[in-house]
Amino acid sequence: MNKQSKVSGVILAGGLARRMNKQDKGLVDFKGRAMISYAVQAMAAVADELLINANRHIEQYQAFAYPVISDATSDFDGPLAGIYAALNACQNDVLLVMPCDSPFITSEGLTTLLHERAQADADIAVAFDGERLHPVFLALKTALKDSLQTYLAQGERKIDRWIEQHHWVKVDFSASPEFFENINTLEQLQQLSTKGEL
Repeated sequence: MNKQSKVSGVILAGGLARRMNKQDKGLVDFKGRAMISYAVQAMAAVADELLINANRHIEQYQAFAYPVISDATSDFDGPLAGIYAALNACQNDVLLVMPCDSPFITSEGLTTLLHERAQADADIAVAFDGERLHPVFLALKTALKDSLQTYLAQGERKIDRWIEQHHWVKVDFSASPEFFENINTLEQLQQLSTKGEL
């Protein structure tokens, strides 16, 4: 990775988790730890600055000892709103983004996203598991803040449509699709909790 570029990271924990009885996914227990703690562990090894995007249970997220930022509105507008909040708060030229509900991601995987974006000098690098894109795993130039502000102001919320407006690269993780196993329901939480040790 180009050591010239310092990296900010944001963990997205701002959703409503409708499919999980609206429990706060980042704080749900997974193998004896809050789910977000796995994301913090992976991200802290890579990012020079780490932010947590949350819209409720702020004090519980602050206990992880990183700044907690909230969306500009209280509408739970999805991942782009969290990314925009991070772009407004972060200090560096590159922002690394991941969700709070994917406990199998590694710092090596996140480093690959950063490296591929830098190699291509792309605006955005997006994870691809061999079958589909995972647009909440991305590295992007923080100079895209104004573009995202305009997009959100138009009432747009679809993350893939915004990405397509820019020079972006697909980062092939087909050898490690398990990185992107995420937990959206209580059933998935139960299944993955019994799936071997991390």
